[in-house]
Amino acid sequence: MAAEKFIILPYRRNRGNLVSGEMRQASNAASAEKIAAAMADRFVGVAAYAVMVDEETGDMSAPRLLSKHGEVADLLAA
Repeated sequence: MAAEKFIILPYRRNRGNLVSGEMRQASNAASAEKIAAAMADRFVGVAAYAVMVDEETGDMSAPRLLSKHGEVADLLAA
């Protein structure tokens, strides 16, 4: 059974490369966008996504970008 979850990923630079930080969860899309905006001044980039999560395996799929601030990596490439 898959469920939609909302996550925020901050990004920072490490030796010139864009690296994602610790993922945060939000209760809904509006909250995810608000958290991402609030974190934006502390990171080189922040992105808020809606993702489908398989409740049994924890696998994430079908990321949908809700908002982004600054430089962010492609979630599918990560």
